[in-house]
Amino acid sequence: MDSHSLALDSLAVHAGREELTGLGVHALPIDLSSTSPLPDLDLGGASYEAMATGGHPIPEGGNVYARLWNPTVARFESALAQLEQTEESVAFSSGMAAMTAAILAAKAESGGSHVVAVRPLYGGTDHLLASGLLGVEVTYCTPGEIAATVRDTTCLVVLETPANPTLELVDIRAAVDAAAGRPVLVDNTFATPVLQNPSTLGAALVLHSATKYLGGHGDTVGGVVAANADWAAALRRVRAITGALMHPLGAYLLHRGLATLPLRVRAQQASAQKTAEWLSTHPAVRRVFYPMIEECDPLGLVGRQMRGPGAMLAIQLTGGYDHAVRVTNGVRLFTHAVSLGGVDSLIQHPAALTHRPVAPDARPAADIVRLSIGLEDVADLQQDLDRALS
Repeated sequence: MDSHSLALDSLAVHAGREELTGLGVHALPIDLSSTSPLPDLDLGGASYEAMATGGHPIPEGGNVYARLWNPTVARFESALAQLEQTEESVAFSSGMAAMTAAILAAKAESGGSHVVAVRPLYGGTDHLLASGLLGVEVTYCTPGEIAATVRDTTCLVVLETPANPTLELVDIRAAVDAAAGRPVLVDNTFATPVLQNPSTLGAALVLHSATKYLGGHGDTVGGVVAANADWAAALRRVRAITGALMHPLGAYLLHRGLATLPLRVRAQQASAQKTAEWLSTHPAVRRVFYPMIEECDPLGLVGRQMRGPGAMLAIQLTGGYDHAVRVTNGVRLFTHAVSLGGVDSLIQHPAALTHRPVAPDARPAADIVRLSIGLEDVADLQQDLDRALS
């Protein structure tokens, strides 16, 4: 069946599994080979060269070496591309490896070395861009400043929506227009392909920390970038040289996680909506950051760009940093830990942890904590938060 005719829920179950019947298996296989037998020297060499330069293996030449290609990883890549409505996707050992490859590929493809970064961003991305390690000059800006910030040497515009940690939304189509032909990368980790497809709005690159919702169970680390075939080839060239291919066991777990992704995201979103409504009336909470709340979505992007507000939220506490410490230490059902998007609910303090390396003037306030809502009963979650908040 043509995958384009399938609804998202069906696609999540079946995408990337097209060859399983021909292989004679029902469950996803895992290929852990680090090297592959060469059926022919010339064909093997040609296959090696194709993969090392960003292409696909030549069937008669084999996969040669696992730094370049792995069939388990390739199946996950196919599935994610179908969910994100792009031609291909390229999987990496972590979200930060994926972001690094995207920046390096953009430099190589354009010859420019200027990056426009729309804050707020995930702390690791912000730190990477500011570090100077990749040889790029970075200008940080707001969404409304993109048009005035891009230059002839701009190789990439980087943005995240909803943004980490305070859920600011960026109009992707407007950002693409403002970029005036420069490629735009959208970190889609918080929204997932269930709620948002940036490629349909003009984004050239769609990045996920696959560690989060795509896997959904907190047991694997990975990153993936969905894009057209030309961008995918450029990304694979970087991946082949740097050795950042996703491990096949991680790809297996992530591919398996995609099957339940729509169900998990919608259930978590429903609980997050109830939790945000409840927290907005709590006397210990000064402000709730959640796209469902009108002041958090002034452009009306939920329902127009996003198919729902998601399952991430942040709260600003009345008692400052000391209150944040007491809350994060006081929960029992929530786990005090970084990361997000798993089946269990997490709480963390961004300024002290994930955004600690960010410049002080761009760091989240010390009285803000971030919540990732899982699949627990919402009444139990509220009771746990109420105890910690009070």
